[in-house]
Amino acid sequence: MDESGLLKVLRAAGLGSRRFLAGAVRDGRVKVNGGFITDYNHPVDLKNDHVTFDNQPVKLATVSPVYLILHKPAGVLSTTSDDRGRSTIMDFVPFEYRKSNLFPVGRLDRESTGIVLITNDGDLAYRLSHPSFEQPKEYHVVVDGRLSGCDIKRLQQGLLLEDGQTCPARVKPLLGEKSQFAYSITIHEGRKHIVRRMLAHLGYRVTSLKRVRLSSLCLGNLDCGHIRLLTDVEVKRLLKEG
Repeated sequence: MDESGLLKVLRAAGLGSRRFLAGAVRDGRVKVNGGFITDYNHPVDLKNDHVTFDNQPVKLATVSPVYLILHKPAGVLSTTSDDRGRSTIMDFVPFEYRKSNLFPVGRLDRESTGIVLITNDGDLAYRLSHPSFEQPKEYHVVVDGRLSGCDIKRLQQGLLLEDGQTCPARVKPLLGEKSQFAYSITIHEGRKHIVRRMLAHLGYRVTSLKRVRLSSLCLGNLDCGHIRLLTDVEVKRLLKEG
């Protein structure tokens, strides 16, 4: 049995926002097997249960999987909407994919740049973002001073922050960059502002942060503000690694 909560089923069918549908359920507009259901957590199995909304049968929307990579610019939110009207990643998504239930994988803070995977594949998103899978994320970071050997070692061993111990990071200088204080930092955890907080803990200020790799997916030469579909090879590799 493939069972989900009633509200989740209604949302998956593309019938409206969570708030709208929760209100519709409470108002008695939804039936399951001919009976009114006012609990939006009521378990539903669409293979066996008959669900109607305003007396019309509810069917799950069939949406093909979409995999996009965006080079997020600074000032853009890694979310699909913003009630304050600020720019989001959806501003860069081609029109033909905007009704494909997309969401970002591995968010970046507003002022950071770099790779954001945008997809509607929930299973892949979970495997790429959950800490237990230890998927690597590589950042190119510029700070306001040279990292001492002691501080590099501390990053490599893990730091005790206010929300717990960080996992060991891989750190190496970036040669040939404009700034002499540029480093590659690779981690496999996704706590909020984790790279900035790790460096701030050691007394450094991040002046630039760009994510260049998420698992096997690399930013490459994709220009800032540009977006593209993943190749079949990239998708197969991600699905295998995820």
